[in-house]
Amino acid sequence: MLLSMTGFGEARTQTDTLAVAIEVRAVNNRHLKLTVRGTEPYPLYEAEIEKVVRRHVRRGTLHVHVRVERASQSTIPTLNTVALAGYLRQIRAACAEAGTPEFAAPLLAGALALPGVAPEGRNGSTPPDEEWPVVERTLDVALTKLNVMRRDEGRAMGDELLAHHRTIAEQLDAVRVLVPTVVSDYRQRLLDRVRQAIADAGVVLSAETVIREVALFADRTDVSEEVMRLTSHLDQFGELVRKGEEAGRKLEFVIQEMGRETNTVGSKAGDVSISRHVFEIKATLEKLRELVLNVE
Repeated sequence: MLLSMTGFGEARTQTDTLAVAIEVRAVNNRHLKLTVRGTEPYPLYEAEIEKVVRRHVRRGTLHVHVRVERASQSTIPTLNTVALAGYLRQIRAACAEAGTPEFAAPLLAGALALPGVAPEGRNGSTPPDEEWPVVERTLDVALTKLNVMRRDEGRAMGDELLAHHRTIAEQLDAVRVLVPTVVSDYRQRLLDRVRQAIADAGVVLSAETVIREVALFADRTDVSEEVMRLTSHLDQFGELVRKGEEAGRKLEFVIQEMGRETNTVGSKAGDVSISRHVFEIKATLEKLRELVLNVE
């Protein structure tokens, strides 16, 4: 089954000490791109969160918002008062000794930023041990819900892709019917012009000349090989849509190849009726391209 690259999932977990809420929003992208926002320190741990995301998602831009409320955590940071008092004494003494006591006040204002005074934030490579298992489980649930939405949208996209597939197949069948008539119609038009020229000017034209001209036209406008390849690509496209797993990039490539063959048919065929069908095929391929951009 196809997976869309757009969707939304959310999950909440409540424990005795934590309330975790996570929202995940996904949009299309050729690669996997992750953005993490929310309660500190989780925006710093994008690498750890990405490991969880990759279990569920392979392509797309994901915005993950993590909210954590810590019921038992004190909100007042603990200062090293001994170190702070020592810094203050030294600053005042140094300014007095230098004869510049007026410099003491601005220097004292920055004392909290001196090493060892205020507690430093976490800067490790992994999330807090006591919280991460809860956050990870909640993220897994949110991503599972995201995938439910992605599958639902992917199912609808698959139906639409197959409807366009049938449209192209119908137009291609019409082209296949018209291809043998192109040469015979050209031969008839050429003979009509020759007869008119002979009638008007008494020109004598050998049958070999007419046959050679028709043969050159037939060789120049023969699109049977292109129609065969386009049919093969179309069959491959339908198979990929029905199979569905990680089909996005493969579908993009097949559509590109179908576009090349369609352009060749349009430029070589030399027939107005075929050109009309080629136009419809190209218009439908554009619709396919837009849809497939959102397939994982």
